[in-house]
Amino acid sequence: MDDRLDQACAWIARLRSDAISDAERRAFAAWMSGSAANREAFDEMTELWGDLGALSHMPLDDLYPESVPSSSHRATSQPASNTAAGPADTAAASTGWNLPQWLMGGSAVAACLAVALWVGNEWLQKAPVQQQIYATAVGETRTVSLADGSQVQLNTNSELIVNFSRDERRTQLLRGEAYFDVARQTSRPFTVAAGEANIRVLGTQFNIERNPDNTRVSVTGGTVAVSEARTASGLQPESVKLTRNQKVSVSNSGLSEVARTSADEALDWTRGQLVFDHTPLDEVLEELNRYLKVPAAAAPNVGDQTLSGTFELTDPESTLAAIAAALDLSQDQSDPNLTLLSPKRN
Repeated sequence: MDDRLDQACAWIARLRSDAISDAERRAFAAWMSGSAANREAFDEMTELWGDLGALSHMPLDDLYPESVPSSSHRATSQPASNTAAGPADTAAASTGWNLPQWLMGGSAVAACLAVALWVGNEWLQKAPVQQQIYATAVGETRTVSLADGSQVQLNTNSELIVNFSRDERRTQLLRGEAYFDVARQTSRPFTVAAGEANIRVLGTQFNIERNPDNTRVSVTGGTVAVSEARTASGLQPESVKLTRNQKVSVSNSGLSEVARTSADEALDWTRGQLVFDHTPLDEVLEELNRYLKVPAAAAPNVGDQTLSGTFELTDPESTLAAIAAALDLSQDQSDPNLTLLSPKRN
């Protein structure tokens, strides 16, 4: 196989030359059609060179000719008793060119790899970051599979930017909510920037809610490091490590106390529900507003009231009415752009 790799590498180098002749192209077609092993060796070497960006000047249209030389051409270009010739033998017979002359002797594969390693080093140093953007509209949810094997479930009205490089896996939750099931790669950390919070993991499961005033992180498996994205000058950002069934909120005022949660509470939205357990009304409405056409807010004197229960998301407006009824509040819809929940008038 090494001889075939030598031949394949010789053909790659020759095909990249501007001086290749028609006879040499025909000789290459004959070599390729001579055996499946030749084609396999050529595929292997072109994959190596192609991955490293070394094929940019090769006439790719000629790598796999649509037609092979006719039997009459083969009869005149090589003896019938011979097996498929390598590029050095065939090309020498038709043009006088041979491998040692243009490679100055030595192994063709060694020369190939020397060039490939140099090109590869340049390519790796300048490797572009792979970026993808995923978004959902109001009322839409979506599950995306990332290049590293991780999966992300995006809630309604959410947007995620993914930037992967060979050293790190960086993402940014611009808005909305997402549940991450991160494939473990100890040599390549996975990070999420979300509002005032930075999240860093190696491989785990967690949910992030990005709200106007804070970002909430809930962990359903593994360990997650959460830190402030920004802090006052001269101060170290606060950070905390969360484990399964723990959550924290990050805002301009810093990190909240770590609290208990559950998979049911963290992932209720993936089942089309909202589950609250003594949750302040302000937080309840923050979650519900992801689904409402007209957002809702609590009057200052009722925002701290707590709510417990499970609410369906198939009809968000009906859910808002049920929440108002449970807390004995009225819905003021005099502003077409905002529904205000306030105490009922006697």
